[in-house]
Order: sequence, then C-alpha cells, then structure tokens
Amino acid sequence: MNHLHAIASKLEEYGLDAMLVTSAPGEFYAVGFHGEGVVLAARGESRYLTDSRYIEAARDQVTGAAITMTTREKGRKALLRQAVEELGIRRLGIEESYLTLEEYRSYEALPCELVPAQALLRTLRAVKDAGEQEAMRRAQRITDEAFAAICAFLRPGQTENEIAARLQYEMLCRGAERMSFDPIVASGPNGSKPHAVPGPRKVEKGEFLTMDFGCVYQGYCSDMTRTVALGEPTEEMRKVYGVVLEAQKAGIAAARAGVPGCDVHQAAARVIEAAGYGPCFGHSFGHGVGIEIHESPNAAPGNRNPLPAGAVISAEPGIYLPGRFGVRIEDVLILTERGREDITASPRELLVL
Repeated sequence: MNHLHAIASKLEEYGLDAMLVTSAPGEFYAVGFHGEGVVLAARGESRYLTDSRYIEAARDQVTGAAITMTTREKGRKALLRQAVEELGIRRLGIEESYLTLEEYRSYEALPCELVPAQALLRTLRAVKDAGEQEAMRRAQRITDEAFAAICAFLRPGQTENEIAARLQYEMLCRGAERMSFDPIVASGPNGSKPHAVPGPRKVEKGEFLTMDFGCVYQGYCSDMTRTVALGEPTEEMRKVYGVVLEAQKAGIAAARAGVPGCDVHQAAARVIEAAGYGPCFGHSFGHGVGIEIHESPNAAPGNRNPLPAGAVISAEPGIYLPGRFGVRIEDVLILTERGREDITASPRELLVL
C-alpha cells in the first residue's frame, strides 16, 4: 500500500512544497516498505532514500518514488540537500512528534524552512482506505483464531508467562508478521492493573484471567481483550463482568462517523458510573488502531472532534478493583457514516473454562 499521492495532495492545504517522512510508521504509510529510510513526498516527484541493506528490496517493492541508495561518500543529508535544491523546495514539512532534538538540528542544515506538519500525516492515517481495512480484518481474524486456541489450551497451574508465550505462538502460526505489542496476561489480583506485565504467577481455579493481545498483518495491527473465568466465578465477578459488557455495548452503539470521541466514551462511562464503579474506570473507551497500536483518533473524554468515516478504533471499557480482580473487554471497530463494523468475532459473553 502506497500513499505518496495522498500526501502530495495535502501539501498545498498545509502550505508546503514537500513532506519529509522520517519515522518508521510514516515511512511504511508513505511507501508501504520498512527500510530504515526517509521519504521526500513532493507534488511533482517523490524520492525514497535507503542504504545498501534495503536497496534491492526497495527497488522491488517501492513504486511512485525515485529510489536512491545512500553511501558513506554521499549520505542521507547530502542527498536530501540535493533533492531540496533540485525540486525547489522552500517549505518542508517534518514529523515533529517523532524527531529527536539531535535529528531536528541535523535537518536544520537543509536550505529550506522546516515546518512542523505531523497533523498532515495524522489526519490522513486516521482514515483507513479499503486496502488498509482489509489488512486489519485479516489481522483481527488471526487474533480471533488465537483466542479460540488459547481457550482450549488454558488450565489452572499455568503461568502468565506460559500463556503469553502460547498466545504469540498461535498468532505467528496463523500468519502474523509479529505482535502489535507485548501481550498482557493478568490473572487474579493482577487483573486490576490495566497494563500488567505477565510473570511467573500461576493461574488458579475460580479466578479471572485477562488477556490483551494483537498481531501485525501486512503492516497493520489488531487488538483485542477478553477476560475469562477459570472455574466458577463469584456472584460479584459476574456482576462486574456484566457491567463492563453493557458499557462496551453502549459505547459501540454510540460509535459512528461524525460523533465526537468524547461522546462515545461517555456512553460507556455512564453505564459504569450508574453501577457504582465510576472511579474504577480510569482510561478512555478506545484509541485509534492502524500501523501503530495507538494512533489517532481516540474515543476519549478529551476528544471533542468528530470521528471520521474510515477510522478504526478500539472499544475497551474496564473495571479494576485494586488487589482483587479486573475485567476488560475489547473489540475493534471500523466507523462508517451509518454506524460501525465490529471486526472482532470472538464471543463477548463471559466464558467459564
């Protein structure tokens, strides 16, 4: 997937002659390739610079840009200076959210004005085209299949680390390129920590087990969370699970293009607050998913901007009772003008294994 034309079409709107793309996610979005290179996206001609390790693959895979290999004699900065001069670039957009101060200072030597323009890429990447959506559906199918496999695998006495390793194995065996993030596997009292790190703790009968995991397929991420019970849960555990599920349903029902992200969050938060667990839900209802596991837009209390059609967001409310247990349920949604498509197929009702 190549988005050089989309980037170039936005340059005039942002008052730019070209966009310099230096981050790994931006590079992949622009040219559909990871080569530790940089992209210069301009209206008339785009250029892609990479080194000898990636040049052959780049020439096979990258289209729509002139491909140049950096060398010791003529490195990245020299080639960029040459391109800026040849293309008559005066205002050059940069990804200010990704550049270190040292990197920024090195680019200041270019004979043009550097203009912070992360918003250009952020706005484009927030809306997934048909190819991106299909890659994400496939990534989500792999994740769903891995969840079914892990449910058949789980037994009391297994460690969180063992379960996390098995989850990764199941996704890789089904075509995942890599993980979207390190899996979260939290049993019993560890479940009250939303971003718990798997450890040597053994899962015990009668406990909740929360698993948050995802994979990358064709460069795009999946993300899902399920909380299951190993053995019969208590009445309180069932009650909390039911509240989280109703909150998720309410947030999903509110999610559609044109609705502010804060309204989607509040639809779920109201359910949790009405049940008396308001202080136990401290994070947002959802975040954007794509090339990165967290990107724009967000279904968060501070986001008053309307969510765009084609956005892909997570739907993941939770309740966390410190030192006791936690529950989180997460699906991934593609937003449309009329509503949303839930691309997560795993059951959301409480599973007692």
